[in-house]
Amino acid sequence: MSERDESTHPTDGSTLPATTPRAGSPGARLARNMVFYTIVRLLLVLALTLVIIGIGSLAGVQVPVLVAAIISVVIALPLSMVLFSRMRAQINSDIAAVDSGRREKRDDLRRRMNEA
Repeated sequence: MSERDESTHPTDGSTLPATTPRAGSPGARLARNMVFYTIVRLLLVLALTLVIIGIGSLAGVQVPVLVAAIISVVIALPLSMVLFSRMRAQINSDIAAVDSGRREKRDDLRRRMNEA
């Protein structure tokens, strides 16, 4: 078998090289960035919740977890807008890329339907 045959038919269970460009598609990139952004925001809420509970215990006050979580969500909303603005901008550009791809496909479909 030649190198080319081995690279297109891997025997070790690795992914094919042809799948690599697909992973860089705007839809896949958008999904990856959205998952990452969501996880980072949830971690921010969790960290703020733990900080609020910690400050409460230092002050000698028992803060319920639900109350601390609600307060941390309210604090995390504007804080994430500032802290993660670069991620939001990337997601917005990914959404624009996906929309333009859909628009091109829709226009192509309409053009082909009008030709028929």
